[in-house]
Amino acid sequence: MVLVVVVVVVVVVVVVVVVVVVVVVVLVLVVVVVEVVSAVVVVVVVVVVVVVVVVVVVVVEVEVVVVVVVVVVLEVAVVVVVVVVVVIVVVVVVVVVVVEVVVVVVVVVVVVVVVVVVVVVVVVVVLVVVVVVVVVVVVVVVVIFFKKYVLEVLHYKFI
Repeated sequence: MVLVVVVVVVVVVVVVVVVVVVVVVVLVLVVVVVEVVSAVVVVVVVVVVVVVVVVVVVVVEVEVVVVVVVVVVLEVAVVVVVVVVVVIVVVVVVVVVVVEVVVVVVVVVVVVVVVVVVVVVVVVVVLVVVVVVVVVVVVVVVVIFFKKYVLEVLHYKFI
């Protein structure tokens, strides 16, 4: 009977020890699994947060670069438009000045030609009038002289 009690006590102790060991092992495994899962969750959360922050920073930097590039392109476009407008204004002013100079030169040339033609015509007309007057006077004088002479000659002949 003592032996049976000892065997029962030993079996109970062994069962209790085995149950305690199994419970401890299970608890340790649960703790290890919980720790590993929490470590993995922490690592995943940290990686996700870092990736999100990096993506946000890169997107913001890219947007800033895009905005800067757009602003620079717009500034260059404004400068090009201003230069083109200035060139057009300068060309228009030069064309207007050249046209004005050409008009003035043409007017001066026409006035000079008209004045020269008028002076030449007036001189020629005056010369023609003088020559005609001189010829008429000479003819009249000659006719008068010859008429008188002819009349005298005729008069002497017929008388």
